[in-house]
Amino acid sequence: MTTPLHTQFEAYLTQNLPDYLDMLRQMVAINSFTANPAGVDALGRLTAELFAPLGFTADFVPSVDAEFGHHLVLTRPGKSSRKIGLISHLDTVFPPDEEIRNDFHWREEGDRIYGPGTEDIKGGTVLIYMMLAAYQAIVPDVYDDVTWMVLLDASEERDGEDFGQLCQERLGEDALAGLIFESGKVEGRDNWVVVARKGMAIYRVTARGKAAHAGSAHEQGANAIVQLAEAIQRIHGFVDYERALTFNVGAIQGGTVTNRVPHLAVAELEMRAFDTEVYDSGVAAMMALPEMVSVRSADGSFACTLEVELTRKTAPWPRNEGTDGLLAVWQAAAAELGVRVIPEERGGLSDGNYFWDTIPTLDGLGVSGANAHCSERSEDGSKEQEFCEVSSFVPKTVLNVTAVLKLLQG
Repeated sequence: MTTPLHTQFEAYLTQNLPDYLDMLRQMVAINSFTANPAGVDALGRLTAELFAPLGFTADFVPSVDAEFGHHLVLTRPGKSSRKIGLISHLDTVFPPDEEIRNDFHWREEGDRIYGPGTEDIKGGTVLIYMMLAAYQAIVPDVYDDVTWMVLLDASEERDGEDFGQLCQERLGEDALAGLIFESGKVEGRDNWVVVARKGMAIYRVTARGKAAHAGSAHEQGANAIVQLAEAIQRIHGFVDYERALTFNVGAIQGGTVTNRVPHLAVAELEMRAFDTEVYDSGVAAMMALPEMVSVRSADGSFACTLEVELTRKTAPWPRNEGTDGLLAVWQAAAAELGVRVIPEERGGLSDGNYFWDTIPTLDGLGVSGANAHCSERSEDGSKEQEFCEVSSFVPKTVLNVTAVLKLLQG
């Protein structure tokens, strides 16, 4: 009697899990903060070395921004024209001094492994390796037939635009899928995958007033901080939870001393939305703010002004036919395995925001864990560091390899 493929995959992956976790340990030991290009590149070199025995060659591509490290493209050509992209990133959000200050390093406790990038996203990179190794060992004909490309972003946590363009160029419009290994929750039989992500816009709002002596010429001054505060209240009023439109004023600065009417104040903020029309309406509302100034000097000689700069614009990744087609494949594979796949629309960005409209894209295929971007911990448990769950590695990989086989079978 022939052993089912998924059983063979599970046995192989379980047997080799200690080796995969050792790979993760090596990755976590390297600080790859986005603004630490030497660390990002060191992780890239390690990753290339780990994937080399699977037949992958490495191409290190400079980031458009010289402050960032190199993107990494790993390629194993196949016999057919079928191509699949497996996408992760090299960088994390943790500066080296923060890791030291918070004693944030590899730490095993029960089913959890704590450490920088364990969930976001070094654990996901290890899952990509597990998936490819399982194909090579169990279904070598399939492995040899497909062109596999592993693409790793050097600056996903800051700006993935040039990497998104790189994915489009290398994968092309004929790729079967761009599969992203950001974390995806596993709870019992339920597995969440990401089918949509919010778009983001970042703004700088500058209020300009007129300086004056706060004691002897107060009426001649036009207070830029007051004008900015009025604008911030308007921005807060743009929030619409029913339409999933949010604004967050993250930083403000203005003024110099208390005996001077301030002439300048600046706020920086972000906006997010799932729906393209809602996103565009939010942009329009922000750009109309300069028409709504009301603060002027008491003597009427000067009116404040507002300037709104759109400093970054990343469009939403909405629900779409290509993603929903992949979701159906994953759900069919899950049904065969006796589990469920649940679609999730996630507020944070990923590299998928940049190419979902040209390559069928599915996200959240990585490990299960929690507390991404968190390095602090407290004795009362109210703060805890980022971790991944060891128990998710094999089941999530079995689901992914089963689904991709179904995708390849058409």
